[in-house]
Amino acid sequence: MGIDVILGLQWGDEGKGKVVDYLAPQYHMVARFQGGPNAGHTLIFDGKKYVLHTIPSGIFRENLINLIGNGVVIDPITLEKEIQKLSEAGVEFQSRLYVARKAHLILPTHRYLDAASENAKGKAKIGSTLRGIGPTYMDKTGRNGLRVGDIFSPNFQEKYDTLKQKHLTLLAQYPAVDFDLETEEAKWTASLALLRSLNMVDCEYFINQALKDGKRILAEGAQGSMLDIDFGTYPFVTSSNTITAGVCTGLGVAPQTIKEVIGITKAYCTRVGSGPFPTELHDETGEALRKAGHEFGATTGRPRRCGWIDLPQLKYTILLNGVTQLAVTKLDVLNDFNPLRAATHYKTGNELTKDLPFDLCDVDVQPQYSDFPGWEQDLGNCQEYDELPSTAREYLSFLEQELEVPITMISVGPDRVSLILKEKEAILG
Repeated sequence: MGIDVILGLQWGDEGKGKVVDYLAPQYHMVARFQGGPNAGHTLIFDGKKYVLHTIPSGIFRENLINLIGNGVVIDPITLEKEIQKLSEAGVEFQSRLYVARKAHLILPTHRYLDAASENAKGKAKIGSTLRGIGPTYMDKTGRNGLRVGDIFSPNFQEKYDTLKQKHLTLLAQYPAVDFDLETEEAKWTASLALLRSLNMVDCEYFINQALKDGKRILAEGAQGSMLDIDFGTYPFVTSSNTITAGVCTGLGVAPQTIKEVIGITKAYCTRVGSGPFPTELHDETGEALRKAGHEFGATTGRPRRCGWIDLPQLKYTILLNGVTQLAVTKLDVLNDFNPLRAATHYKTGNELTKDLPFDLCDVDVQPQYSDFPGWEQDLGNCQEYDELPSTAREYLSFLEQELEVPITMISVGPDRVSLILKEKEAILG
């Protein structure tokens, strides 16, 4: 047994939560390995919609262990709100939700710093979600952070006050922003009671013992590969490693434990916030994609930028992640578009390339497209691959050929049942 990985291959919002929820019954544990409440994984089933920010997407499956790994940063206020919604929905979580002691805590002053720093950048904003993610990871790498296990320390308050004072000193360098620290601090302190009641584990021992016991584990990524701190469109990135390599450091497991890597891509492309987006559409087609796909951020509510699928970008993230299977989501969003387009190359100056340039943020990249006929019909009733229109199958076949990875899942609607398994044996191993 080993660890299978599900992660996004674009700029996030690819539909990872739905795929995790669908596949979760085949596993014993779902583990989040990085990110924080800047993530928003949306699940729709039984006519209801749920959005998870910190808790793994396997929480709605009975008897399944859900682990928040040490690579995650946790805001106790956000976690408390999520747990309250689970309780209201009648979901039993207490015996199935585990938290790594080494996961770092997001303080109210982290969010305060995030808001002040982003505000001070003016037109150079990177599009932060203002959830305190960046400042928390900065404290982690700067060896100043507070970890979940610290809330049980007899000198926790002293540690908290020291870090808070450091933040207040930094805040004095920025123009003032509207932030009610006293109120947020009171909510944060109150939320620690619930956090203390959860199952705390040493993640590295916990997960490796599960592997030793023959358990199947599904590692769930947040954001997308193009937001990776090392390999994304820097500096317009998140603060963690969103690619497969982040599983090892975010859970405390060795590389050889990783088996299947399932990469998620939309049938088109979106991005929230600032930063380069080569295939972005600034016309009525882009607006139509946004409307058809309901493209608004699950965490921020911001309208997503929309464009055609970008194959050089996908080949890049497939390479980085060692992707063994592809899941294509939101194919149904393209129901009324004809023709469809896919970027196959970039043109920079007089040169054609399939590689992403180092300076994608600065270089003038002109995507070169191939066009495909649309199917112009509803895919909602399709339950098997052969039931898809021939034009839809041809589009998917082209993607497989270009990306050199088999497509095993196709999403044709938002509900958990609207997922076509093209190669069931490959998915379930």
